[in-house]
Amino acid sequence: MSTTERLGDLLRELAPQVLGLLLRRHGGFEECEDAVQEALLVAATRWPAGDIPENPRSWLVTVASRRLVDQIRSEQARRRREVTAAVREAPDAAVAPAPGEEGPGARDDTLALLFLCCHPGLTPASQVALTLRAVGGLTTVEVARAFLVPEATMAPRISRAKQRIRTAGASFEMPPPQERAIRLDAVLHVLYLIFNEGYTASSGPDLHRGDLTGEAIRLTRMVHRSLPDDGEVAALLALMLLTDARRTARTGPDGGLMPLAEQDRKRWDAAMIEEGAALVTDAMSVSPLGPYQLQAAIAALHVQAPRAEDTDWEQIRVLYGILARIAPNPMVTLNHAVAVAMTRGPQAGLELLESLDCDPRIARHHRLYAVRAHLQELVGEYAAARENYLLAARCATSLPEQRYLRDRAGKLER
Repeated sequence: MSTTERLGDLLRELAPQVLGLLLRRHGGFEECEDAVQEALLVAATRWPAGDIPENPRSWLVTVASRRLVDQIRSEQARRRREVTAAVREAPDAAVAPAPGEEGPGARDDTLALLFLCCHPGLTPASQVALTLRAVGGLTTVEVARAFLVPEATMAPRISRAKQRIRTAGASFEMPPPQERAIRLDAVLHVLYLIFNEGYTASSGPDLHRGDLTGEAIRLTRMVHRSLPDDGEVAALLALMLLTDARRTARTGPDGGLMPLAEQDRKRWDAAMIEEGAALVTDAMSVSPLGPYQLQAAIAALHVQAPRAEDTDWEQIRVLYGILARIAPNPMVTLNHAVAVAMTRGPQAGLELLESLDCDPRIARHHRLYAVRAHLQELVGEYAAARENYLLAARCATSLPEQRYLRDRAGKLER
């Protein structure tokens, strides 16, 4: 990993922590985020030229706090105490952290920030978008891709979400248990999207973004510790572990994408598989059935098969059928079609795909073209399969996926 990549990983990890700390001190979501973004920009330009500070989080807090104080002064903002405290300091003095805010035992406000972003005053779509931006560190473009909408649609949505939190007067603290339960669905969906963006990056030269998958797992563990009896929280953590267990086998020596059926299963992380399988088994035995439990059960069936040909596709088909009823979604239908093809034949899978052709959320998504191409290849429609592989490659924004899809198309040339 290059120095630039390591610096990017560090800044992404620290950004939500610094934002959470400023929100706890000062309030004002939009102002605090602007201050943090300015501090990150300063760090990105200064640190590569020299050594990273001994305590980079404290450095970012200091710079961001100064930027925030400048905003408060220039706008004659409502928090006079912070202005007065800042004026008393010498011009070059650091903004001192409160006791316990720095050092090895420093408080991490990321989870509180996560629940703030899922404030009930926001629409579900705005909750997810804001959290992906503020906690997950995704760019507006990446958030837009996660939602399958244009960037021009997503940017105003994120801005309006910040304004609504400000108007609602939301305080930066963990919500009480009853309100926490209300926000939980949005929190879990956010973590799910962050993990998915990391596991298969929507753009760039790499298939994976380990910073995002690692952060999603870390945050989900935090939520699970807070709500140990919630089956869907446990199942989401299980789903992430069972999926991430395959990560090192998903690329070949040249960095190219390796499909599930061709992966070296000896390279899968056995400890993650064991932990994930235990979590979903326990969740399904004591909790009402939910969509994350079903997805985790499907993931467990994939990773527990000794060989690809041993996969219990019939059970996977049944589980996707249930999932399609309780949580209908075009991606669920897409995956269900694959399971149907594996058990009822590729033509049956192709027929199920036809229901997605008029769905604007996925009609021009590269995965729909890729799955259709794969099933057409299985039934011997090679010319149509090649065309759909090429369409998928043109629509994909991930370079490894583009290369894989073009290779598949190339193998069908006659």
